[in-house]
Amino acid sequence: MNSLTKTFSVDQTPEEAFRAITNVRGWWSGEIEGGTETLGDEFTYRVQGIHYSKFRITELVPAKKVAWLVLDSYLSFIHDKEEWTGTTVNFELFERDGLTQLRFTHEGLLPAHECFDVCSDAWGEYINGSLRHLITTGSGLPNSYERDEVIEGVRAREGRL
Repeated sequence: MNSLTKTFSVDQTPEEAFRAITNVRGWWSGEIEGGTETLGDEFTYRVQGIHYSKFRITELVPAKKVAWLVLDSYLSFIHDKEEWTGTTVNFELFERDGLTQLRFTHEGLLPAHECFDVCSDAWGEYINGSLRHLITTGSGLPNSYERDEVIEGVRAREGRL
């Protein structure tokens, strides 16, 4: 599989990790509108002028899996502004060697896509940083990366720095 994937392990239970994943506002920055905890919920994520995505929760298996289908997207910093549309964001939980392993996959976001590198960096910070911190400490770091790195990177690519 060539889709973007991030994996980490924690001491917390799969149930604790699952609760953190579905608490999207606790680990992902930007403006989030709509429900994020029930099968069929639709929500939007927005960083004004940079990123918009609309998601539908298509799988929700407690302590096992969460999947979001990207219904619509707009990324200002790449040529194909709708590159995420039709992709799926998956969170899978496994017990391994007494730990809970979380495997994140943005299925359909491939290395050949223009967004892959910057999106890989951003997802890495949110998944391995903020979400992991939320699972392990009860407090995410949703705005630490967005404001400092992503926006600077986007502006530099657009020649605004």
